[in-house]
Amino acid sequence: MSDDAPQLYLVTPLLQEASNFKLRLVQALEAANVASLLIRADHKDMRRNEEILRILTPLAQERNVAVLVENGVNEALRCGADGAHILGSTDDIATAVKKLSPRYIVGAGNLATRDDAMQAGELGVDYVHLVSPDAHQLMERVAWWSELFITPCVAKAEKLDEIAPLAQAGADFIMLEDVVWSDPRDPAAALSDALACLQGVSV
Repeated sequence: MSDDAPQLYLVTPLLQEASNFKLRLVQALEAANVASLLIRADHKDMRRNEEILRILTPLAQERNVAVLVENGVNEALRCGADGAHILGSTDDIATAVKKLSPRYIVGAGNLATRDDAMQAGELGVDYVHLVSPDAHQLMERVAWWSELFITPCVAKAEKLDEIAPLAQAGADFIMLEDVVWSDPRDPAAALSDALACLQGVSV
């Protein structure tokens, strides 16, 4: 693949703790070259979320994977992550950009409309995460964005056979979550297959 070929962006399940997940994450990250990891913690208690981050963040970073925290601007700063993935209003995104940019990554997540994506892009985020309930519509939206804007875009593949079409449509990062962690073989096998889906994609 060329240097500007799409890259893999892995998302953890909602985590209650890190100790039982640690080995699965390492196996997955060693199976394929992953550019970014989004850590999702399922606690209201910030301290418990930070425990998860402090365990998992170094495991990814030592493999040259950028670590982002879901809606965790302060946690990202305290735990040595590389940035935050913001699910929220324009104000939430603007606040994150103000606190984190340009030293840290700020991604705008779950952008369901073209207007939402354009507003996030105007705020100076490092990437936009485009979503749609319809796979074909998502590909159309990715193609629209990639033709008109410089800011990288992320699109989630719900199935392995969606990876190549999203890449060909212009996605800079292919987000993977359930398709990896629910694979009946193991996450490493799923990620190996995902990487193979990107091989030879013409962009």
